[in-house]
Amino acid sequence: MSYIEISSDNFATEVTSEKELPVLVDFWAPWCQPCMMLGPVIEELADELDGVVKVGKLNCDENGDIAMVMGIMSIPCMVMFRDGHEVDRLVGLHSKDEIIEFIEKYK
Repeated sequence: MSYIEISSDNFATEVTSEKELPVLVDFWAPWCQPCMMLGPVIEELADELDGVVKVGKLNCDENGDIAMVMGIMSIPCMVMFRDGHEVDRLVGLHSKDEIIEFIEKYK
């Protein structure tokens, strides 16, 4: 498992303080069927891109404060950060190839 469980406790350390690698955060919830379908794809990408892009997953039900601050209105929502700042987001269920294309712009 190469992805990081992101929470309110470690969001600043793992995401907004990261200066070496771009960070992709998957905002999800266990009741969200598209999120559950996307989960294995995110986990595969975390393994494949280890050392190139940091990949994290944030459960919006358990970390609603971060989801609210980030303005997450629909899930799944993948947010790309560079140098601690949001640079782009991808909302909804997407194929692995589409997500790779999204990530390629920022690595």
